[in-house]
Amino acid sequence: MIGQDGDAAESRHGDDLAGAFGGNVRRRREEAGLTLEELSARSSVSRAMLSKVERGEKSPTIGVASKIAHALDASLSDLMGAPSAAASGVAVAMRKSERPVFRDPETGFERHIVSAAPGAGRAEMVVHYLPAQVSTGLLPAYPPGTEKQLVVLEGTLTVAIGGISETLNTGDSLFLQADADHGFANRTNAPCEYLMVISRRT
Repeated sequence: MIGQDGDAAESRHGDDLAGAFGGNVRRRREEAGLTLEELSARSSVSRAMLSKVERGEKSPTIGVASKIAHALDASLSDLMGAPSAAASGVAVAMRKSERPVFRDPETGFERHIVSAAPGAGRAEMVVHYLPAQVSTGLLPAYPPGTEKQLVVLEGTLTVAIGGISETLNTGDSLFLQADADHGFANRTNAPCEYLMVISRRT
């Protein structure tokens, strides 16, 4: 199960990526010509929090990170430093120890990028790990045309979207239009892990 063994090298790798997150936020903000105040207004994240994130002083929760990404018209994978797209016709392998990992410092939620070249197509794969009794809270809507498909690898997952709630067990799968606020929760006393494919129609 992801996140349970506390492997030291993997933990350091994740910490390095968390530190890079802030630098990517600042770069994208400056490229967009936005001040901290303007990004704060767009994202509903306080200027003080944004400043700490950019300086690497604060690791955002998954909810805050999602708001920042949407306000910058970026994906979480972009801000996490996902691998570049592979050249056409070239196979690319990514080892488990090389995965970009986002860790929510408050809940222990983890988001692992498992697409070796997420920019090579219109879809990317991520693995989410939810500890017992942990929820992502409601995440902001994605742009129209964004779809998510997921399969539960272990545990029980509850998905909320558009006033609908679906509970999935190990092996169950779900398709959802992600252009509405939605969230994921583990309401059990055992960890939950699920694989998600995020695709964007052109």
